[in-house]
Amino acid sequence: MATIGLIRHGITEWNIAGRAQGLADIPLNREGREQAFKLAGRLRKERWDIMISSHLCRARETAEIIAAAAGIGEHLIDERICEMDCGQLEGLNEAEWLGRWGQDWRSLELGMETAEDVSRRGALVLEELYNRYGNKKILVVSHGALIGLTLQHLLPQVFTTTYIDNASLTLLTKTNNNWDCQLYNCVEHLV
Repeated sequence: MATIGLIRHGITEWNIAGRAQGLADIPLNREGREQAFKLAGRLRKERWDIMISSHLCRARETAEIIAAAAGIGEHLIDERICEMDCGQLEGLNEAEWLGRWGQDWRSLELGMETAEDVSRRGALVLEELYNRYGNKKILVVSHGALIGLTLQHLLPQVFTTTYIDNASLTLLTKTNNNWDCQLYNCVEHLV
C-alpha cells in the first residue's frame, strides 16, 4: 500500500492579503515558517521515505524545513506540482479583479490554466509516484489549488469541492488501484 501525504505550503503575505499567487515566487512569512516547523514536529513521529516539492520557494522552503526536522533524507523537486497559473489575476485580490473585469471574469480569456489541466497534472504525478515508489511513504509539498483539484479528480464522489488550509496534511492511500483519503486538510498540529 502506498501512502502519500499532501501538504500545502505555509502561509505567505500574499495569502494574508488574499492575492492570487499562481506562479509568482512568493516566500513564506515568519508565521509560514513556524507552521512548517509545527508540521515537522508532527511528522517526525512517523517514518517518511521521500519528500517531493514544487519548485516555487514557498513550497520548497516548507519542504526543506520539514525534511530537515523530520529526518527525511531524499528531497526531490518536481515543477509539475506547482500552483495553478493564474494568468492576469496573479498578484491581484478579488476586489481588484472584480474591479477590472466584473462578475463574469471567469468567462474571459485571462491566461489562466484550466482546473482540468491542473487536476490532470496533479493526478499524473501521484500515479507516477505510486508506480515508482510502491509501498514507500511519500510527502508531497504543493499548493492549495493543485491539491484540491487533484483530490476532486482522484475521488470525485468524495470531493465535490475542497478547501486546503496552509500547512495542512491530507493523507492518501492506494491499494489495488483504488485511491482513498485517510485524512483531509488536517491542521491539528497548528493549534
